[in-house]
Amino acid sequence: MSDHAGLKAADLRKLLSANGIDVIGELEIELISGGRSNLTYVVSDAERRWVARRPPLAGLTPSAHDMEREWAVTSALSGTAVPVATPVAIDRTGEFIGAPCTVVEFVDGQVIRSAEDLDAWSDTDVATNFDALVRTLADLHAVDYRAVGLADFGRPEGFAARQVKLWTRQWGHVKTRELPDVERLADLLAARTPEQARSTIVHGDFRIDNTIVAPNDPGRIAAVVDWEMAALGDPLTDVALMCVYREPVFSQVLGFEAAWTSDRYPDSAAMAQRYAQIAGADLGDWGFYVGLANLKLGVIAEGITHRALQGGSSGAAGAERAAEATAHFIDTGLKALQ
Repeated sequence: MSDHAGLKAADLRKLLSANGIDVIGELEIELISGGRSNLTYVVSDAERRWVARRPPLAGLTPSAHDMEREWAVTSALSGTAVPVATPVAIDRTGEFIGAPCTVVEFVDGQVIRSAEDLDAWSDTDVATNFDALVRTLADLHAVDYRAVGLADFGRPEGFAARQVKLWTRQWGHVKTRELPDVERLADLLAARTPEQARSTIVHGDFRIDNTIVAPNDPGRIAAVVDWEMAALGDPLTDVALMCVYREPVFSQVLGFEAAWTSDRYPDSAAMAQRYAQIAGADLGDWGFYVGLANLKLGVIAEGITHRALQGGSSGAAGAERAAEATAHFIDTGLKALQ
């Protein structure tokens, strides 16, 4: 058995057994991502593979690493048109693992993170992938959350207004300097929050690298992953965030040339229109939603640098410089509201 810090094979075997999974032979565990976000492991026995996730070993921020949230949403979405990794087992209290932990089936495919990852695809591949991604988001928003057992998952009404307050409050925690335009954008958003036309499940972080693309088929999404930010709320917040992630400056926040910022994909306006067409949905006060998405990304960029300056960087390249993108996002947000 191969043990890792935070996940021991004997403990995992007990968890799987308690959920009716007979482990064949030895359990092998390989850490595939870590840092300040959830630790992710590929686990295999003689016949099968799974993915296990648990919170980081230090510096827990429960709201961002809510294992229960991810488990509830993916369990509810299994069997719908939204592709997710099939849930296998959960340790809610740390009874088995020593910390909350989830296990899902391994999904074979490719994760497209960098512009370099796109090099293997033709322009036709990129176009079919774009359409598949937008269709997948529209499929998510079409799910009747009550019918799949998520009626008590949260309070969808007033979601956008709460998001404005949340990210304004977060700015106060992470700002590394004064930037009056942040408060100006927040005030304008608070005064302009539209009535919510629809309430759906929202992913909260939807872009290409939070999906697994089917092997050798860019036009098929094998699974949507990273559901820690999922909620019930206004679907247009999801659409706008997907579009604003297309801003070239987002690569600076990540510290590498991101696939999603590549000019090989359609621009954000075309993306929003394609969603509206597929979902049969109105984009409402689109300027508000774009403004809110820019506020969120500006604060996230600032937070990455704030943590790096506190010595808590995840090791991402250029974390100390991520906040250089903040003013751009805030300025873009203000322009969207004009």
